[in-house]
Amino acid sequence: MEKSNAAAEIIEKEVLQVIRENYGKFFSAEKKVADFVLQDPRRAVDSNVSQLAKHSGVSDATVVRMCHHIGYTGYYQFRITLARDLGKLQYGSASPVEGKGSVEKVFQGYAKALLEIGRAIDPKVMLGCVDLLKTCKQAHIMAVGNTSPLAQYMGFRLGRLGVKCTYNVAPEYFLNHVNLADEGDILIAITQSGTSKQVIQGLELGREKGLKSIAITAFAQSPVSDLADYVLLSSGKEEAFSYYKSYAHLNETAVIDALLNFVTNEELIKTKNADKPEMMLSEYKM
Repeated sequence: MEKSNAAAEIIEKEVLQVIRENYGKFFSAEKKVADFVLQDPRRAVDSNVSQLAKHSGVSDATVVRMCHHIGYTGYYQFRITLARDLGKLQYGSASPVEGKGSVEKVFQGYAKALLEIGRAIDPKVMLGCVDLLKTCKQAHIMAVGNTSPLAQYMGFRLGRLGVKCTYNVAPEYFLNHVNLADEGDILIAITQSGTSKQVIQGLELGREKGLKSIAITAFAQSPVSDLADYVLLSSGKEEAFSYYKSYAHLNETAVIDALLNFVTNEELIKTKNADKPEMMLSEYKM
């Protein structure tokens, strides 16, 4: 009970105030993180754990330890609380729908973001990912939280293209699949933040087994990006952190669709008879 009360109290306080009150308790490496946050809180809140670690000249683990040291459950809670303090939690001022122009403007924003992603992705990296998928024995897809539906979507689509794969919304399941993976299998990690712990564990396990891996993430500088053999970035430029925007996965979906577009192989589909289920289910559609 005392622990839960303390956790509730820490969230109610301003992050910068908490840091100042506890500064004397920090170890020397943690003070580097605290100093950076105090000096440039806006840049800090726009950074994921790996980026903040680099800005501060410390390890990712030191950033997390500092957050734990002052009562936060981890860097994510620390970050969203700091974002709240800075007034950057909002998705953005909601604009009223005022005719066709306002709706079109939203879609123009989406289109611009997707074009920037297309320019940012290295064609050689995309080719490497395509080759892995076309030649693998089986692909094991990993995603957690609100990204889990993308694993199901990608897994279903790959199956229709004749690529065998495993996917599940529960980490216990996909970690088990990775643990039992054979030589020639590959891993696909989908995580916008690049810091999802269970996905990181899956990649680490896959590396121990010598499996090649693909990461779809918005952050080139992240634990997931460091572990993967190929990284397909789902962001074309750095953006200010927005708590609610992190729930949107249009960009990751677009990257998945682009990859699947290049993987599509009519010959493989025919050889594997991959479209047979669709024919079987066709009688249930008008």
